[in-house]
Amino acid sequence: MLAKRIIPCLDVRDGKVVKGVKFEGVRDVGDPVAYAERYSKAGADEIVFYDITASFEGRGVFLDVVRETAKRVFVPLTVGGGVKTVDDIRETLRAGADKVSVNSQAVKNPELIKQGADIFGSQCICVGIDAKKIAENKWTVYINGGRVDMKLDLIDWVHTIEKLGAGEICLNSIDADGTKEGFDIPMLKAVCDNCSIPVIASGGAGKIDDFAEVFEKTGATAALAASLFHFGELTIQEVKQYCRNKNIRMR
Repeated sequence: MLAKRIIPCLDVRDGKVVKGVKFEGVRDVGDPVAYAERYSKAGADEIVFYDITASFEGRGVFLDVVRETAKRVFVPLTVGGGVKTVDDIRETLRAGADKVSVNSQAVKNPELIKQGADIFGSQCICVGIDAKKIAENKWTVYINGGRVDMKLDLIDWVHTIEKLGAGEICLNSIDADGTKEGFDIPMLKAVCDNCSIPVIASGGAGKIDDFAEVFEKTGATAALAASLFHFGELTIQEVKQYCRNKNIRMR
């Protein structure tokens, strides 16, 4: 069984790390490069950068931030937001990212997943999904930072992503995002039960038990959090040790 990973997520807007609740009420937190360096030293297994308004504003990837971060960080770096083409994937990887996360553009142009996986390898392609519950055991996929409902069934989309060659899924629950009320266990379990590629749990971490719960109750291979780490409520090492004490194998 794969050792579980803990991943801090840095949502970036206008060159600053920001945090909101359910994609709203966003406030500035600080400098993305400084935060990434701090988390790298603190034992993060990976760092995720999302430019949260790039797709909505029709911009490209913030490559200057990626380059600066790659010089100072020695854990895998995943970058998402504004990746629209194979050339964008190439430039982002060249700037120092280890993986590229495609979300809105993957829904609009699923072939991008296949092209990216074929050229750069599945391990470089993570598909981010923002999903929201619409009925019992039924969720729909949103794009553009949770703004647009694509009326696309989550499980159908997961099957498509896997067939196209993605190496990983980062699944974010819009219902849980920023609420600190725990990960969306039913949604994560449904997705993990319906695919064989690694799934990162995102959205809702609020206390240390939430990390153990998501690993014990779903097949998620990693758990991602933002505000808990940004505001010093928990450290990465505290989370890892707590999970180890629950006999969960950690990286």
